[in-house]
Amino acid sequence: MTLTETLTATHPFTDLTRLEQIGDGTYAASVDPIWTIGPKVHGGCMMALCAAAARRALRAEADLQPIAVSANYLHAPEPGDVTLSATVRKRGRQVSVVDVELSQGDMVAVSSAVTLGHLDVAEPRHQEPLPLSDMAVEPSADAVHVTPAHPMGQVVHVAQGCDLRIDPSAALFLAGQQGEPINRMWLRPFAHDEADPDTALLFAVMAGDISAPVTMNRGMFGWTPTVALTTYLRRRPAPGWMRVMASATVIGETLFEEDHLILDAAGQVIVQSRQLAMIPKGL
Repeated sequence: MTLTETLTATHPFTDLTRLEQIGDGTYAASVDPIWTIGPKVHGGCMMALCAAAARRALRAEADLQPIAVSANYLHAPEPGDVTLSATVRKRGRQVSVVDVELSQGDMVAVSSAVTLGHLDVAEPRHQEPLPLSDMAVEPSADAVHVTPAHPMGQVVHVAQGCDLRIDPSAALFLAGQQGEPINRMWLRPFAHDEADPDTALLFAVMAGDISAPVTMNRGMFGWTPTVALTTYLRRRPAPGWMRVMASATVIGETLFEEDHLILDAAGQVIVQSRQLAMIPKGL
């Protein structure tokens, strides 16, 4: 599939997460160039592919969904064909565990452990006040639409496969200013992708890594390689805009952590994630 074909498709994320079984527990997938940050495949998209492979490996337990995906990033692959190898470590009525390796050629790019279980459906028994609760449910009038023509869109190609709007009051780096290491945005899959419950669920997993590095608000630009990422999927997202906040509490000399919190259109927490990443070289 060419880049032009993907841009005119109505279901690019469905295409990304479509797996072809090529062996016992082994699957093939194709990553289009839009699912990249710069020249490399977006980490959240690889998380979603690992989750899809784990779910396929447990196809007999259709009610179990990827509630946690923990990944180590070993190699940064190029867009193109990848292979996923899934090994079931535990089958349970409440929780199952599947190890998944995503490879390109002879190199393993991601080594992940996917925990599958039952998603929340009822109201939370307890919930602390959430910083995103006061954020408008839909993008504000001044929200920055990340299109292919926008400078950010020329690097964050992932925005071509969904609708991504940035809150300019948080992303001060867009105006050449510095501030707290926080980013806020609105995110939504294309209508065809959103209409399929399984695709929408995997899209939410991907969204746990959607933000540009929050170090950019501290004047630190450049590639921030992910060392490890863990994403928790709490419930199925309601249709509509997701509200996303990314933040860091400690930016060290070499490493920093970046947390994502995502609410769906109904105001429910659907995703939480924590990433350990490296400070751009030369800073």
